[in-house]
Parts: sequence; C-alpha cells; structure tokens
Amino acid sequence: MVRTGEIAAVLPDAAERQGAGHGAGRPLRGSRFLTGEALRRAVAARAAAEGFDVLKVTHPAAVPQLPERLGAWLAEGRQGSMAWMADRADERADPARLWPEVRSIILLGMNYGPAEDPLANLARPERATISVYARNRDYHDIIKGKLKQVASLLASAGGADVKVFVDTAPVMEKPLAEAAGLGWQGKHTVLVSRTFGSWLFLGAIFTTAELPADAPEEDHCGSCRRCLDICPTAAFPAPYVLDARRCISYLTIEHKGPIPRDLRPLMGNRVFGCDDCLAVCPWNKFAREAREARLAARPELTAPSLAALARLDDAAFRQLFAGSPVKRTGRERFIRNVLVAIGNSGLPELAESAFPLLDDPSALVRGTAVWALSRVLPAEDFTALAAIRMDGEEDMGVREEWRLALGESAGEG
Repeated sequence: MVRTGEIAAVLPDAAERQGAGHGAGRPLRGSRFLTGEALRRAVAARAAAEGFDVLKVTHPAAVPQLPERLGAWLAEGRQGSMAWMADRADERADPARLWPEVRSIILLGMNYGPAEDPLANLARPERATISVYARNRDYHDIIKGKLKQVASLLASAGGADVKVFVDTAPVMEKPLAEAAGLGWQGKHTVLVSRTFGSWLFLGAIFTTAELPADAPEEDHCGSCRRCLDICPTAAFPAPYVLDARRCISYLTIEHKGPIPRDLRPLMGNRVFGCDDCLAVCPWNKFAREAREARLAARPELTAPSLAALARLDDAAFRQLFAGSPVKRTGRERFIRNVLVAIGNSGLPELAESAFPLLDDPSALVRGTAVWALSRVLPAEDFTALAAIRMDGEEDMGVREEWRLALGESAGEG
C-alpha cells in the first residue's frame, strides 16, 4: 500500500498514457505531449524508478510571506558568515524572480534514515561523530543526477522547459516543500514528514508546465520542544528560528575561522555537523532506513577514532573523504573540529595526537591545538609546554590562543 503523497513504483495506467482516451488532464487530441495529471503521473513514475520516496507539487507564489521572513532573519545577522544567503535574496525569497517562466515547482524527497541511533556515539569521547548525511556519498551528486533524469522525462513527455536545484542555488526548498505538502518546517526549522520523520533530502524541479498543485502540510509539532531543548549550543532563540552563528553544523562546516571559545566546550565530539535536533523528533518513530545504498554509512565514517583523524595530512584526508560532503570543508577546518573534540574528550592520552599539530602549516590548526592541549594536559604540564613553544610562534592569533589558554589553565589550577 502506498501512503498519500508517496510515490508508487509503477508506470501510469494504460488509460492514462499518451494517446489513450480523453478527459481532464489527458493529452489534447493531436498533441504529442502529456499535460496536467497525466504528465504528473508519468513524472512520479520516473521519480520512483530513480529512487525518490515522495513527490509533491506547488506553485511559485505559494509562500508569499517568504520575502518578509527571510529579510527579518538576515537583518538580525543570524546567517553568520554565510554571505551567500544575502546574495540574491530577492530571488531566494521569490521563485518567480529566479526564473520568471516557472509555472510549477516539483519537490522531491529521498529518505536518508539511519540504520542506528545517530546520538549513540556522543557518549564515546575517544571517537568522532559525523552527521548522518555525511557518512557516505555527497547527496548533492546523488540527487542531482536523479533529478536530471526525472526532469528529462518531464521535458520530453510534456514539452516543457525545466531547471533542477539541489541546495546549491537561491531556492528555499523547505518552505516550498511545506507548501507542496511533503511535510512541515518543525521548530528546529528542518522539514518534518509524518512518514519519514526528519530524514529527507530535498530536490526541486522548476518547470514551465502547468501541473496540479498539492495542499500544504499542517504543522504537527504541537507543544513538543524536544528539538529546542536538546540543542547543545542553544541555537534556537525561539521556536522556528535558528541562529546559525550558534549552530554546530554551521560552526563545523561553514565557519572558516577559529570557533568561538565559549562554544567549543559545548560541541562534544561532533566534528562535522550535528543531528541532535533531528534525532529526537517524535515523528522519527515512523522513519525508515534509507534505501539508496550510497547513503548508507561507511563503517570507517560511523565512529572514527579521533587519534586517527588527527594524523590525516591533506592527501590522506582527501582519500578518506573522497566523494563525501566532508571533503568540501577541507582538511584545515576539519582538523580544527577534531582538535575541539580532543579538547572536549577529557582524555590525557589524546594529547599525543594534538602535539604534532602545534607545528601544522595552518595557524587555525595550531591555535586549536593549543586549546585542545590546555584541556587535556595537567595545568603544570601545559604551562611548561607554553614556556617552550609560545615565544617561537609568529602568528598573533595563535599567540593569543596561548595567552588565553594559560590564563584559563592557571585559573583551573
């Protein structure tokens, strides 16, 4: 049985295929193109064949409040250093500004539900926690290729123009997905599905074809606050509002400089992304394990050793994370994150993994290594290390890390 809104992995019935019969939504006599509901069914069938789990349709003007909402969020600076959020904001908030010819927007979802509890590894301080979505192939590559196949069918069967988007253009997929009925934006601002919980990758196809739209999904969060209360860094100043500047996903992936000192101890062993607010959503009780094999976690990325990750040079980093979203962040920021996790581990034996990084070519890495060592070494040992190493450091930012760490270490002593 297929739930409402899910994709049935079947071709359209014979009576609905091109050239069969008459009626609303079927091809006009003499036309070689499908239209309306018949075209939608053909597209849904191709989407199912490509592995998408759900497909819905909305119109470009379905979320008229987007310009005001986005403008207020940007005005408060909650995007942090993600300047691209403000770039082309008018197009981001209005699909018709991005592409004036668009008449329908198809939203597709692919389930990436994990096989295991994504929070279990947080209790293992010697191990690193990588977000569920980044434990195998980059979803952008997987979904974009599949979207192109679906869009190709739409173009050929419907004679329509198409554009595909996967989180890489000024398109606000989550509000559009809510308007299309795939789910609703929860209090953690992530899309929640009654069928797949918080584990849906989204893709969009803009088209000039006129397709019947679906009804929007209602908010089913009720009085629940689990996603807000579990956030380690209090990144939600209010329900439905995310301050990216405090979000661990932003800090470990998008943020390019040193992680703010007050937030470092709150990050635990999360070295790439954070799944806390997604994982505690009660709607995950209906979630399923991902069907796409390339989204299943690679064993070596499920709970990698912090010590092993700290030893990665650039070549080894690229080899380990080839094809993964982690690779796009780069070794420098990733090792920064690993060092924060080492500092949070409370394990003196991990000092041996941080010592060599005091000589790393990257000042960002060296500075975070100072902080990590100040957290895992006894105060007297760290003071002795500073006496040997601090004066030889030429970067002012790293010297400041030494100064601040010495003050904190002396205070603890």
